[in-house]
Amino acid sequence: MSRSASSNFLWRPWIPVTEPVELQITEARGCHVRDAEGTWYLDGISGVLNASCGHGHPRLIEAATSQMRRLAHYDPMAASHEPAANLAARLAEIMPGDLNETFLLNSGSEGIEAALKIVWQYWRNLGQERERVISFAAGYHGTTALGQELSGLPFTVNDWDDRFPVDQVTLPASPRALRTPEGAEALLARFAQALENGTPAAAVVVEPLLGLGGCVVLPEGFLAGLRRLCDEHGTLLLLDEIFTGFGRTGRMFGFEHDGITPDIVVSSKGISSGLIPLAALTATTAIKDTFRNSEVAQGLRYGHTTGGHAVAAAVAIAVLDVMAEEKLVENAAAQGARIQAGLDAFRAHPKIADIRGQGLVIAIEADSPETAGVLATAAMRQGLLVRGERGVLRIAPPLTITADESLELVEKLGGAVAALD
Repeated sequence: MSRSASSNFLWRPWIPVTEPVELQITEARGCHVRDAEGTWYLDGISGVLNASCGHGHPRLIEAATSQMRRLAHYDPMAASHEPAANLAARLAEIMPGDLNETFLLNSGSEGIEAALKIVWQYWRNLGQERERVISFAAGYHGTTALGQELSGLPFTVNDWDDRFPVDQVTLPASPRALRTPEGAEALLARFAQALENGTPAAAVVVEPLLGLGGCVVLPEGFLAGLRRLCDEHGTLLLLDEIFTGFGRTGRMFGFEHDGITPDIVVSSKGISSGLIPLAALTATTAIKDTFRNSEVAQGLRYGHTTGGHAVAAAVAIAVLDVMAEEKLVENAAAQGARIQAGLDAFRAHPKIADIRGQGLVIAIEADSPETAGVLATAAMRQGLLVRGERGVLRIAPPLTITADESLELVEKLGGAVAALD
């Protein structure tokens, strides 16, 4: 080797290739992780925002090892297996309305890719040529080619030619102003305009809470209004619950806050608590039926070698059991409220523009990206890992966080805010 033994040969995602390795995690337990120097941190970002049941939950490890001893996986195109079938049945139980049909994949990006292909084929199954999609400009839907088309965020720019027409709706106000009746009305008006102008839309694709787009909490009633608009225009409503699903917002799914039923839901991250890659696309039976009954239907022309992996499905079933038995959805709501109440003391700080959240998704918006960077670094020095993104500090600890750990999180953030003075 031409490099020294201490060189980092790992090509890491999302950072410049010249950036040095500053933190190496070697162990994780519950809501805490340890680095190579032996320092323990409170994990305020749930690993990759996906350790819903905390790190190293014994029930999940047992589910994985037990299933691996029996059957790791088998080609889902050639044969079914019990874990995948049982997981699909469990998802049908917890999803509302006619959301009964689940397709299993490996990642949220794959789920969005599959969902867009299903939307495209669905309209052709019905003899219509709808292709236009409406999304948030500040939405994030993964890094595969089709998912990138939906987003207007600078780091998701697609260098390839457009594959289908997309209208991206911009926010009419700041995140704080958006959470008012006037903000909600203005936001719905923009989606109404997008639906009315142009060819009939195939789908509206949104997150219930904008994650990488600034951790923006959408106004109460917005999704209900969007559901009505989609119904008026005969447009499918596709909810990206990759980050928000499985208890993160204090409800099992983010769309439950408005009591609606979308046509397609894509979920990932918390579904397997980060133990093994998994994603789920759940659609209505009415959508799947067009693939069975249409003269032009060719079946679902999409799949991956490890999609619906038996071990991943077994872990997901265990996640649902743990969430129910340990009341993690309820805990997310309670601890999220506790953390936000503890952060109230910082709202008046001149370098903090907004503090917002829903369940265990909490954001501190700073007055600049530089200030947010200082906050994230100061929090790490306090023993708390959080994520700073373009001026916003995102906080999303495991759903297993206790009341004492929530207070610890607030205290460490208080120490970080003090570094701004």
